[in-house]
Amino acid sequence: MSFFKGTVVAVFAVIAYLFLTSSPAKERKNVIEGNPDYEYDYIVIGAGSAGSVVSSRLAEDSENKVLLLEAGGHYDEMEEFHIPLKFAKTLRTKHDWAYFVEPQTSSSLGLNGKRAYWPRGKVLGGTGMINAMQYTRGSPFDYDEWVAAGCTGWGYKDVLPYFMQSEDLQIDSLKNSPYHSTGGPIGISEGYVTDLSEKFMEAGQSLGYEITDYNGEDQRGFSTVQKFIRNGVRSSTGLDYVGKEKKNNLHVSLHSFVTKIDIQEKAAKGVYFIKNGRKLYAKARKEIVLSAGALSSPKILMLSGVGPKEQIKSFNIPIQADLPVGQNLQDHQVVFLLTNINRPLSITQSVEDSIWNKLNYAIRGQGPFATPGLDTSAFIHIDRSMEGRTHPDIQIIFWAKLLRDNIVNYNDKVAKEFFEHDPNQHGFTTVMCTARPFSKGVIKLKSADPFDDPLIDSQYYTDKRDIDAMIGGIRVWEKLMETPVMTQLGASVNRMKLSICSHLEFQSDAYWECFIRHLSVTEYHHSGTCKMGPAKDSRSVVDPQLRVIGIKNLRVVDASVFPNITSGNINAPTIMIAEKAADLIRGKDTVSHLRRKL
Repeated sequence: MSFFKGTVVAVFAVIAYLFLTSSPAKERKNVIEGNPDYEYDYIVIGAGSAGSVVSSRLAEDSENKVLLLEAGGHYDEMEEFHIPLKFAKTLRTKHDWAYFVEPQTSSSLGLNGKRAYWPRGKVLGGTGMINAMQYTRGSPFDYDEWVAAGCTGWGYKDVLPYFMQSEDLQIDSLKNSPYHSTGGPIGISEGYVTDLSEKFMEAGQSLGYEITDYNGEDQRGFSTVQKFIRNGVRSSTGLDYVGKEKKNNLHVSLHSFVTKIDIQEKAAKGVYFIKNGRKLYAKARKEIVLSAGALSSPKILMLSGVGPKEQIKSFNIPIQADLPVGQNLQDHQVVFLLTNINRPLSITQSVEDSIWNKLNYAIRGQGPFATPGLDTSAFIHIDRSMEGRTHPDIQIIFWAKLLRDNIVNYNDKVAKEFFEHDPNQHGFTTVMCTARPFSKGVIKLKSADPFDDPLIDSQYYTDKRDIDAMIGGIRVWEKLMETPVMTQLGASVNRMKLSICSHLEFQSDAYWECFIRHLSVTEYHHSGTCKMGPAKDSRSVVDPQLRVIGIKNLRVVDASVFPNITSGNINAPTIMIAEKAADLIRGKDTVSHLRRKL
């Protein structure tokens, strides 16, 4: 038997190697081995979800010579990038900036040092290579609010064609929907879905919620999670925009750490960066596009002299523009609610260890390894009379496995009580998320040294309305656990009776507030730190054309430009922004054919 098992393992290893090495994930198209040239038309800083898109689109015009600078390495350096079930293995590796927030007083009370860990991708493809792959566009109300705040051209009808342009829908039941499209670079599918999904849907329906397409006409209700997955493999902008097609006019320079943007006479001229231990400079003939993300983009701007005047002066950095860079930091907070069940429907350690599941994935790209574990997502209003009138308050994600690893920096006492269980115990994790938080944090410089991490102050739950929303979501979860379909599974809320809040009555508002303030962590949807708005608005960093106010030839294109965070996962909106930005920069309308269909 041991010989047979060893043979199977060997066969799997060979097949898995062939599967991965024959995929585009092993090709390094557009990556230059040496140093970049001295001069380009466009320089894009950051090869994440946005930077990969905008650089690729700019390079579609053959007359443009484009440089894409990425501080991290290539996505072929870890097979776990591409295998959905293994996404958590990418965290806290060399491909993760692994930032830590300043100690908090209103949140993070159950974390080591009261400091939250914030993952950020440091690799071609960015944080889109290390996230859980849920494809969510947000509520139409989100974008109409952007317009109402002075962001002309960013209403839902304006942005929907750009969502569709990037999409290659793999879900047959939605292919006739006017809200979806095929043929774009990014594969969107449901991936593998466990039998628990039907149970979650049934529980939602029993409480009066509809089954819907949350990326369609109305976000509210319960839906199967749509995912950035094609044929069982993660679909990312690094791979699907940059890595699949050779463009002679696109140069991707990896391990290129940007230290500052060269700004002279109120105009961006070039970029200073370090590669292979050498200080280098590249000049931009037309524009520089900053796409380093909501934490690093403000840091680079401030190091370059663009930001709050007093802070920049304190580090003796010459001031180029006094703008509220780093303000308006927003993120979705989450709490994990664990539930044991009495039927073998979830993804346990034995499921992950199964040779047959590994072979099924290696040969066919199917089975449990073809999912991050996310089965069902629900968007709900705490006050149901507000349905159809505004964005939802809460997003609920049902994860078809019990969280087992302390990837979120809980302290030892909390981690031991929260995670310690039989790895083959069946159950699920309910991820409770604020959809539109009110609390806002800030990003600052720690010093003038570009190698110092930014100073991050999340300020979670400094606005009590976020606590109220989260408790409201937990109340819905309690009702879901009491539905017939869940009680038949042996589901119960009792697993969340923890000693850290045992001085309070279990399930009281006070208990849940204690629970939330101790155990909430980031959904790593960091955004808003280079806020888009009218140029005359003192709260704006970029105008609706994404141009940095007061500085020529410089734009910001990433989640930092969100005026307000969108309802749900932000990777899809970030890609949309990059698609639209490429049109703004080139003066083109590449989505007119899609707009006519709406």
